[in-house]
Amino acid sequence: MTLQSATTALTESLKGALVVSCQPVPEGPFDDPASVVRFAMAAQAAGARALRIEGVANVAAVAAACSLPIIGLVKRDLPDTPVRITPWLEDVNALSEAGATIIAFDATDRVRPVPVRALAEAVHAQGRIAMADIATVAEARNASALGADIIGTTMAGYTDAGPPPHAPDISLVIEASKLGKPVFAEGRYNEPRLAAAAIRAGAAAVVVGSAITRPEHITQWFVEAISSEAAPARPILAIDIGGSKTAVALVLENRVLERRQVPTQPADGAEVWLQAAVDVARDWHGRYGGVAAAVTGLIRDGLWTAVNPATLPVPADFPLVSRLADLFGSSVLALNDAQAAAWGEYRFGAGRGRDLLFLTVSSGIGGGAVVGGRLLSGSGGLAGHVGQIPVRASGDRYHRLEDLASGFAIAAAARAAGHDADARGVFAALAAGESWAEGIVAEAVDHLALALPGLQALLDPEVMVVGGGVGLAAGFLPRLEAALSRFPSALRPSLAPAVLGADAGLLGAADLLKRQMSIEDLEM
Repeated sequence: MTLQSATTALTESLKGALVVSCQPVPEGPFDDPASVVRFAMAAQAAGARALRIEGVANVAAVAAACSLPIIGLVKRDLPDTPVRITPWLEDVNALSEAGATIIAFDATDRVRPVPVRALAEAVHAQGRIAMADIATVAEARNASALGADIIGTTMAGYTDAGPPPHAPDISLVIEASKLGKPVFAEGRYNEPRLAAAAIRAGAAAVVVGSAITRPEHITQWFVEAISSEAAPARPILAIDIGGSKTAVALVLENRVLERRQVPTQPADGAEVWLQAAVDVARDWHGRYGGVAAAVTGLIRDGLWTAVNPATLPVPADFPLVSRLADLFGSSVLALNDAQAAAWGEYRFGAGRGRDLLFLTVSSGIGGGAVVGGRLLSGSGGLAGHVGQIPVRASGDRYHRLEDLASGFAIAAAARAAGHDADARGVFAALAAGESWAEGIVAEAVDHLALALPGLQALLDPEVMVVGGGVGLAAGFLPRLEAALSRFPSALRPSLAPAVLGADAGLLGAADLLKRQMSIEDLEM
């Protein structure tokens, strides 16, 4: 059998395989050939289909005791190069003689004692399979062209300055798999679900080491996790940027510990709005564990865009998440303010634990939906933007629902009727029994009532929570209930007033960031 056909046969047999790296902590209690052999035998008995072994003596001992193919390597700390994995041609020869089927070597683009091509040729001269350990797609492409038979993502995250990332580099697996050579995913695949994700991403096999054969590391992970939970919880800095004001607060669990507020001047622009939040929270620096922003408008992939520029003229695709990270130097989450408020009411307010649609009827109309315990954002972040629902006008024209049923709409109708009153003034006149105010509010209520049964049919929430200055104004909800009575019972939503008020978005955003940070901790 030729080397090429033997290579093809072996790599085919390892597709979808777990490769266990039996490399003890140097100078640790398991750092001897007998312990390495026991690790290897346990891995073989449990279903591993190949082994990765460091050191000539260890390779020879495992080859004598196990029947699995061995990826052999030698690690050296050299004074004039950062390359450590099988740096010399002599290492290739020694590993081959010891019984390695596959020989792994560093193929990164760094100062090196022996060229990648020479190492690959030396491996082939011994009749062995060459595995190139790389950190980037460019290195994978180069190693493939220079003769590597297998690409290993072993070095991903370890060749740059600073500590390596916590999560494995799945994107590197995806891109390297397109080059035509088998890819063995390696590097921080320390949970079964991460190993499975690598196979889905195109890896031929997954190499797992520390999570199986380094008890010192596993113990440390548990100790750190327990210690972090035992430490006192830190609050989240929550920011709510609306069309007229920006609120900042320190939020711990379901409580606002401290809250401050500054005006939002629409003409100032996004950078000024963010700087105002920084300035007002400056003396809180160091007290919070992350920053959660609830903002009017659309958030998509961390970019902020106005849905209705009349509310706040946000420039298209403003990099909100990255700018918040730059300004605060902390973990960041950003989402629409009504979606954040929906989550707040779901977690701590009127809809606690129930599927809900949240409506904030104030200057405009916003909304958010929680279904099956998940906040809906949609493919582009638009989910829940009830105020943007089109409503037919005359001819081919249409209005948005918030053009007809919001605080701005009520004020506009009052002006058109010859009354110099904003929405608050209209409701004051309504309370005083003035008929003109009754007609304006009734019309706004009717427009909203026509939209809600369709939303009930679409999402079928257990409750629709109504908030906002207009939604909670005296008399608004009873009138809305009455306007809905004309519809069949299956289409009539159960309405409930929001209970968290202006804190809903702050509480919701903070809670979502806390959950995001917990998930990130699990992925470490």
